[in-house]
Amino acid sequence: MRSRLYLLTLMTVLMLGCCACGNMTSVATGNQQAAVSVTDSTGRSLHFGSVPQRIVALGNGEADIIFALGGHLVGRPTSELPHSLEPLQEVKQIGTAHEVDLEQITLLRADVVLGNDPMNTKDIPTINNIGSQLLLTSANSVADIKQQIRLFGQLLQKETEASEIIGQINGNLAEYEKASQAESAKPKVLLVYGAPGTFMAALPNSLGGNILELAGGVNIAANYPRLQSYPQYAQLSNERIVEANPQYIFVMTHANAELVKDSFMKEMSENAAWNNIDAVKQSHVEILPNDLFGTNPGTRIIDALKLMRDKLSAE
Repeated sequence: MRSRLYLLTLMTVLMLGCCACGNMTSVATGNQQAAVSVTDSTGRSLHFGSVPQRIVALGNGEADIIFALGGHLVGRPTSELPHSLEPLQEVKQIGTAHEVDLEQITLLRADVVLGNDPMNTKDIPTINNIGSQLLLTSANSVADIKQQIRLFGQLLQKETEASEIIGQINGNLAEYEKASQAESAKPKVLLVYGAPGTFMAALPNSLGGNILELAGGVNIAANYPRLQSYPQYAQLSNERIVEANPQYIFVMTHANAELVKDSFMKEMSENAAWNNIDAVKQSHVEILPNDLFGTNPGTRIIDALKLMRDKLSAE
């Protein structure tokens, strides 16, 4: 009798032990599945015990991508939101990539802060010291933005959704490339970035310059020497602009659009030959929407490409 009781007790203990081991394995596996590791544009590996739930974005483009992928933003840039991000109006403002509000980010207890490479590389130690991680990306081309979408998809475990967005971008690019190849001549364009009194020509290695070329335009400033402080831009040369005779002149800015346009036209018109440029004669001097061209538009890069293509195709 005592032997049978001992045997039953032993079997019960073993069964409970097996169940416990099974549960422990399941939890461990679950944690392993939830853990996230990503590599940012600087080559740094960032590790998270689970999908980040408290995300801060220092730029509207990064905020747009996270929002499109269904991530949870607790902090957004201190800037005017594009219409597509109106639902984020009440999200706490935390400065920008140019000027980070460290106090606000600390209070928000962010799991991850999305910043700009190279602008925010100096902020890595500070962000780490408050218990957050700084994930850096760049957005100087459409390829860069696609990489942002892919990376944030990994961060949120939303790879399928990210692939769908990238697929839409690639579809547009294929369409524009096909249309551009069918054209006998590509329109010549001067793409300008600036504010009243300060203007630069956007080069092909800038986001605006890349959008222009992918949409089928020829950048007349492609061979201008780049500025040391701003390698995506070049100094404007009135004489070279007149010589190239662009058919379109597009201006990108963060400032008041009409004020910038008036200032630019006044500065350029100091050269008497300015009025002989095709873009001026045909009234093809325009300010581009700042939410699409004055900053990283995120997933709305599709809209930026379409807008540029439509303008280049206009009669």
